[in-house]
Amino acid sequence: MSDKKLADSIPYIEKASILLLTVGEEAAAAILKQLGPKEVQRIGTAMAVLSDVKREKVAAVFNSFIAEITNTTGFGIGADSYVRNMLTRALGAEKASGIIDRILLGGNTQGLDTLKWMDARAISDVIKQEHPQIQAIVIAYLEGDLSAEVLSYLPENMRLDVVIRVAKLDTVQPDALNELNNILERQFSGGSSAQKRRIGGTKVAADIMTNLDGTIESELMDALTEVDGELAETIQDLMFVFANLMEVDDRGIQTLLREISTDILVVALKGADEELREKIYSNMSSRAADLLRDDLEASGPTKLSDVEAAQKEILSVARRMAEAGEIILGGSGEEML
Repeated sequence: MSDKKLADSIPYIEKASILLLTVGEEAAAAILKQLGPKEVQRIGTAMAVLSDVKREKVAAVFNSFIAEITNTTGFGIGADSYVRNMLTRALGAEKASGIIDRILLGGNTQGLDTLKWMDARAISDVIKQEHPQIQAIVIAYLEGDLSAEVLSYLPENMRLDVVIRVAKLDTVQPDALNELNNILERQFSGGSSAQKRRIGGTKVAADIMTNLDGTIESELMDALTEVDGELAETIQDLMFVFANLMEVDDRGIQTLLREISTDILVVALKGADEELREKIYSNMSSRAADLLRDDLEASGPTKLSDVEAAQKEILSVARRMAEAGEIILGGSGEEML
């Protein structure tokens, strides 16, 4: 097998693990400093379980990496600073600020970024006693799965109010950001900012709802429907659920399957209809599809919570790959992730 074919058959997370394990501790540490908490956790876990890597696999990974960086341009490096300076010079600071807020992350997010490294229960403890609007800003800023976990740790009587506020968030005013900075300063350290920034909205609320435990999501959606049926319908239309994988093209499904373990896939497909199963089978080799069918038939009854957890894990990988531009996801609504 050629280096390229071998490299293409290795999941991205395993490639990253092999690279980091072979470049030395100092270089690996410098690379990890540039990643977010979720990426560090995923790669760290993958590195911990990696064993018996053949020399030809290491060579294939390195050759693939060298080929990729050779073809990479400098475009995009420092783009935020360039765009901010360009718009300010062209329009003036006052006019440019509104546009910049729409396309770049405004304000000092140091404290909020610190939250991303914290345990979900710890984050909920930080914001539990604060005003619901502050809770909504924090939850809207975090990534969907972490937001959902934080929300699940909040008292049940708070959740609906927070979700509604997240969905209706748009531009966060300076006083709200200052209040949030003051809260975070009491927990760790950091400065304050008086800039506005765009955060939240119905899409963010939909992502959070998608990541919630099935029971909590159902209860919240029922309650939201009673309070604001139109908002509930909008959020429902934007939610990307497991069945929406039918809308991903064949190449996207094939790319996604390379990142999913067979064990997780078997459990997730226990709750899928036959049409989606056939789509999965059709994007595998005949042998792999037959083995997957056999595994599904041989598997016994599975708890609904386990099926939902497996499906959410696959959806989490799909969203990450969509954000990286590796696949395109279409939700039940018109919007693309």
